[in-house]
Amino acid sequence: MTNSWTDIKNTDLVVVMGGNAAEAHPCGFKWVTEAKANRGAKLIVVDPRFTRTASVADYYAPIRQGTDIAFLLGVINHCIRNDKIQWAYTKAFTNAAYVVKEGFGWQDGLFTGYDEEKRDYNRSTWDYEIGPDGYAVVDETLQHPRCVWNLLKQHVAIYTPEMVERICGTPKDKFLKVAEMISECSSPTKTMTSMYALGWTQHSKGSQNIRAMAMLQLILGNIGVRGGGMNALRGHSNIQGLTDIGLMSNLIPGYLTIPTEREPTFDVYMSTRGFKPLRPDQMSYWQNYRKFFVSFLKSMWGDAATPENAFAYDWLPKLDVPAYDVLRAFELMHQGKMNGYFCQGFNPLLSFPNRKKITAALSKLKFLVVMDPLQTETARFWENHGANNDVNPASIQTEVIELPTTCFAEDEGSLVNSGRWLQWHWAGGTPPGEAKHDAWIMAQIHLRLKELYRKEGGPVPEPIVNLDWRYADPNEPTPEELAKELNGSAVVDITDPNDPTKVVVAKGKQLVSFAALRDDGKTACGCWIYSGCFTEAGNQMARRDNSDPDDTGAFGKWSWSWPVNRRILYNRASADVSGKPWDPSRKLLEWDGTKWTGYDVPDIAPNAKPDVVMPFIMNPEGVSRLFTRAMMRDGPFPSHYEPFESPVANVVAPKVRGNPVARVFRNDFEQFGDAKEFPYAATSYRLTEHFHFWTKHAHANAVLQPEFFVEISEELAKEKGIKKGGMVRVWSKRGSVTAKAVVTKRIKPLICDGKTVHIVGIPLHWGFIGEAKKGFGPNSLTPYVGDANIETPEYKAFLVDIEPIAGPVA
Repeated sequence: MTNSWTDIKNTDLVVVMGGNAAEAHPCGFKWVTEAKANRGAKLIVVDPRFTRTASVADYYAPIRQGTDIAFLLGVINHCIRNDKIQWAYTKAFTNAAYVVKEGFGWQDGLFTGYDEEKRDYNRSTWDYEIGPDGYAVVDETLQHPRCVWNLLKQHVAIYTPEMVERICGTPKDKFLKVAEMISECSSPTKTMTSMYALGWTQHSKGSQNIRAMAMLQLILGNIGVRGGGMNALRGHSNIQGLTDIGLMSNLIPGYLTIPTEREPTFDVYMSTRGFKPLRPDQMSYWQNYRKFFVSFLKSMWGDAATPENAFAYDWLPKLDVPAYDVLRAFELMHQGKMNGYFCQGFNPLLSFPNRKKITAALSKLKFLVVMDPLQTETARFWENHGANNDVNPASIQTEVIELPTTCFAEDEGSLVNSGRWLQWHWAGGTPPGEAKHDAWIMAQIHLRLKELYRKEGGPVPEPIVNLDWRYADPNEPTPEELAKELNGSAVVDITDPNDPTKVVVAKGKQLVSFAALRDDGKTACGCWIYSGCFTEAGNQMARRDNSDPDDTGAFGKWSWSWPVNRRILYNRASADVSGKPWDPSRKLLEWDGTKWTGYDVPDIAPNAKPDVVMPFIMNPEGVSRLFTRAMMRDGPFPSHYEPFESPVANVVAPKVRGNPVARVFRNDFEQFGDAKEFPYAATSYRLTEHFHFWTKHAHANAVLQPEFFVEISEELAKEKGIKKGGMVRVWSKRGSVTAKAVVTKRIKPLICDGKTVHIVGIPLHWGFIGEAKKGFGPNSLTPYVGDANIETPEYKAFLVDIEPIAGPVA
């Protein structure tokens, strides 16, 4: 989220695609209603279903799932053709003028450099032309045929309103209405905000869904401003915090990356980080990467991390593959190459695609450890529950160990919301029964492993035996101790570089921000972006001052927002090249002649001159990217690809099935169905009455949504002879489920490339454990394939068939 929930009240137009905020984020959706009530803001919803969000929208347009990129590139094309561009912003703050290398191109659905056998690209041409001065070549006139702007115009030209209708099924008049409403936000005094969730991420091209909207927001001038931004809606209370502190298989805290086997030494690792600026006088803040990384290593191994051993760099794991994401983990498990699995706080049996494969994979483990406050289907995967879990327990030899944990209401600590706010909370109750805090459980495992390594040794004991564990009670580090460690402290006295006699931070004291981090081992910091959250002044996350000067929506003294309590990322872009706000009525920052002043912490050096240093300081260009260079596996521009299971062929590139570089394991290719056998397009979604798999343990929630159902249109029900409330069987190439049929007007058939496409909606929540009636979930049907860049499974677009079956009728 570039902005915050509270900032949404400042917008003029809310576009919800890839989400259903009124239902999935009902508390946050308050700020949309604030914008509508107090600013006269409009709300657009583009979704396969007429959702609860659509029911309060000013305009709704249907779309076939998995075609969002075609829709968004169509809007970009509309803006270009109708000169609805915020030109001053686009020219100054994007890479529109940058010249791309000769040889780059796109044809028949593929960019240059594609290797069909490897299902990957040689991305050497996906970059800028570098001049003799070592900087990227630019053409401020935008006349060069290979400048980013002209390449973008050429790339999106195919996505006419007629083509959008053909691909997406969105009627041309509805698409044009949405495009016109969006294009009006190219004015400096009118902003739009984008709100998206798993409806965009859970696709084989999910990252590019988000990229496409980010590009649209950039040419409209809506990034870094009040009421603008790209706002990712986090459903679970701490999903943002999970990613921040590195619980991803290829990351360490603060979005730093784990080394690969091609980076055996610290110097080799650092040689590809800390990017130098690509234009004169730009900041390129990642040049501080070494400070963040060394401080992290010091946090991990303390006194054992020294300059002589490259701060214990050798003890970090080195990846032999890009990532060990969930799909790869369960593939290895399925192959019998993984013996044990720790499952902490999630339910893969009902969450990961192709449930048959998940069951088979878990059955090959030697041991499975489940840490959870409640019973889960994963912990009971070996039990037979009839049709709802048809397994033979005698054939499953996996040892399952359940460790009951606390839930968030029994914990103290910080939760990070969608807007990057770290909000401290206190326990509302004590753990029941045998439940233990997760920190206690993890500490026991670590301490016992450490003792075993000390006694018995092992191939590489150093990372375990030297792990810094200086807590008041080693058996259970407190939330405050962990928060302080993430914030960072001085290992020794830190002196002023200009006056060695002046101590800036005394040994052992908390750091004020990541600006104090050093690369010589004098600072330790678990997560650089959290530096400032728990300082010598106290726990900043526990602040509860709801003052908001001039009613900006920033609430800068409520909790703490990473980084450095900044509420809107890239906020320097809220002012023009001279430093004056684009919209004086929505001032955020302003240049006063010597420094940046305003309502937010500047996302730039306070004295950086507005006509010299550009706003996007994390990029070596200093500007934002309409063309991403070689940083995304599936292209520097988004391109429309059909889901791997699609009811129609890709009209842009008929020979390309799915995303051409999405990772698919060999045996899973055989598990893809086609439209001849499975004619209906299915998608998954959630219900506000249930919270994932938690509230099916609560009787009241089970009563509100008592039984697994699928949602279909009246037209499909008539075609298949399905009665309202009747039982149906829904099946794909991977599995079959039975459900009640909810026949509604909320889903309508679409005409895509001349073909009627029916949509089947399948909610996620049921299983065979809990208070609710036993049922299924969409993962029994979904394919085993993930996004090309981050491997998020494609839950939102797949193919099924459906038929009525005998059974009780509502």
